[in-house]
Amino acid sequence: MKQIDIDDELYQYIASNTQSIGESASTILRRLLNLNGDDNTPVAKNNQNNQTATQAPIDDTPATNDSQEQEAVTPVKQTNANVFNILNKEELAMQKGVVGRFLFILSAFYRTHKKEFSAVLDIKGRDRVYFATSKEDLVNSGSSMNPKNITDSEYWVMTNSNTTRKKMMLHEVALCLGYSAEQAEEIRDYL
Repeated sequence: MKQIDIDDELYQYIASNTQSIGESASTILRRLLNLNGDDNTPVAKNNQNNQTATQAPIDDTPATNDSQEQEAVTPVKQTNANVFNILNKEELAMQKGVVGRFLFILSAFYRTHKKEFSAVLDIKGRDRVYFATSKEDLVNSGSSMNPKNITDSEYWVMTNSNTTRKKMMLHEVALCLGYSAEQAEEIRDYL
């Protein structure tokens, strides 16, 4: 299997077309490009080295058609965004340890709910602040906080807690972002 780098907008487009949890990017692209044999669209037979191709060839030349670029941008602005469209179990499994998975899930929440994400600042423990907009705010709120940045956001989270507490935090994040109790439990179990 080959690996490719794609920009964030294209990743969001692919992720927004996920139909089931854990669906691979290859499966999604095959469906979107109709390469499953549902119609007479030919699948690439040979690549430049005369080897049998298992995926459609990738054209890495920049798109010049404005309508093509617009198609990739539009799904990112969905109003009914759902973190399940972004969370990919394969990528989650590649994260390093519980803290890595915890940060990955929080980052998915942030990408999905940027405008509403500030609601997580209200999630606190009895004696601890869990989320803040700066590392210093978390450090100053208690000892041994081990603050980590939620990837690609201005938010920080306290990571010096046990796995059960992290699961509770994910559950609370899901609830405050409008997910049902059942969905919140499913997200919590991803950790």
